[in-house]
Amino acid sequence: QVQLVESGGGLVQAGGSLRLSCAASGRTFSNYAMGWFRQAHGKEREFVAAVTRLGSNTYYADSVKGRFTISRDNAKNTLYLQMNSLEPEDTAVYYCAARWSSTAYRTDEYDYWGQGTQVTVSS
Repeated sequence: QVQLVESGGGLVQAGGSLRLSCAASGRTFSNYAMGWFRQAHGKEREFVAAVTRLGSNTYYADSVKGRFTISRDNAKNTLYLQMNSLEPEDTAVYYCAARWSSTAYRTDEYDYWGQGTQVTVSS
């Protein structure tokens, strides 16, 4: 089992920044590819970003490319999402997820999920 706990969400004005963190425990963190997903009210959960096990490769949804940066610190068992130039459309609950071995883009390909953290961007 892998336990994931997100933090860092909050209310921010459009154009502002937030950094989300996801603390992992339970199994060897570096064995898992990690991803961030988000779910806006009334919408399906969608892919935001993913990073390979050792952090060497990253992948982004087109909607966040150039504004968000995913990273990880395997020594601290922590995943990050730096979000800049936030827009009201980024308002959602953000989830981190872990997948054994390789990265993926679909929610059903991830094995473990955190409880989510709310991000609200005001206009």
